[in-house]
Amino acid sequence: MKQEHFVQRHQSEWIAFEHWLDARGPSARKARAERRNWHGLSDAEMPSRYRRLCQQLALARRRGYSPVVTDRLQALMHRGHGLLYRTPVPHWRRAAEFLIAGFPRLVRAERGCMLASFALFWIPLVAIFAAIQWQPDLSSALFDPVQLMQFEHMYDPVDPARKLGRDNGTDVAMFGHYVWNNVSIGFRTFASGLIAGIGSIVVLIVNGVMIGGVAGHLQAVGHGDPFWRFVAGHSAPELTAIVIAGGAGLRLGLSLVAPGQRRRADALVEGGRRGALLCVGVLAMLVFAAFVEAFWSSIAWMPAWIKYTVGGVLWTSTAAWLLLGGRHLPAEDAGA
Repeated sequence: MKQEHFVQRHQSEWIAFEHWLDARGPSARKARAERRNWHGLSDAEMPSRYRRLCQQLALARRRGYSPVVTDRLQALMHRGHGLLYRTPVPHWRRAAEFLIAGFPRLVRAERGCMLASFALFWIPLVAIFAAIQWQPDLSSALFDPVQLMQFEHMYDPVDPARKLGRDNGTDVAMFGHYVWNNVSIGFRTFASGLIAGIGSIVVLIVNGVMIGGVAGHLQAVGHGDPFWRFVAGHSAPELTAIVIAGGAGLRLGLSLVAPGQRRRADALVEGGRRGALLCVGVLAMLVFAAFVEAFWSSIAWMPAWIKYTVGGVLWTSTAAWLLLGGRHLPAEDAGA
């Protein structure tokens, strides 16, 4: 092939590759900030484009094309090599990007399972809470008298000096206890989905009934104010994380029961991978909830309006993060 025909055939590829290098090369941070407005080659295409460029350079050298052509291809190859094989993003930054953007996108991608999990958890919770307000004796069917006395003692409104929601223990010790308790609940909610999704359904309903039962009893006996001041802060990340763990468990169960066109084993592996990624975000939410519960929620002297304001901010922030996080990313970044 003559040099003129060779250049004419591949010129558009070289220009597109050069534009991608100009957009991505100078600053990775700037490239991430501006990729929403980028309409050139996608990042996913670049490895194959780079290999094609190397092949074209080899052909140009073998055919004895002029240095104008070979030098241009050599320069593009060096720039592409330096960009494609540069030092990867630090693990902490990748983790932060996943929690900020990738995790919310993954939650939204599983919206069907998440909505089902939301209903399985919140409908029993609200229903049992309302039922106890109408018939207070129902709490005795859920808890024994000793447990009910413990609940009332932990949220006793006539003893404002003591910590809310606990009998004893330092903040640090209770933080460790809350981490263990919250994470174990989240893990059970997800892992029980292996029982064809039935396990996650049962765990979600039971947790909804238990939480609604405690809240309903304390409200019915006049201990609602300290209880609501205690749960206002950490309820947003904690309860939302339980719902997401339940949605991940339902996805795992659906992969087992309804694999679609894939083999059951392949569907289960894919469901487990997506569920594990969801559990990474759930773990972060539960640890944060435990921190708030140990060091903020238990403060008894704090005025109620401050507690409720902080709680409202956390609920709003959690909802905005899950609904809006990662919307600026292109499709290939979401897949990655």
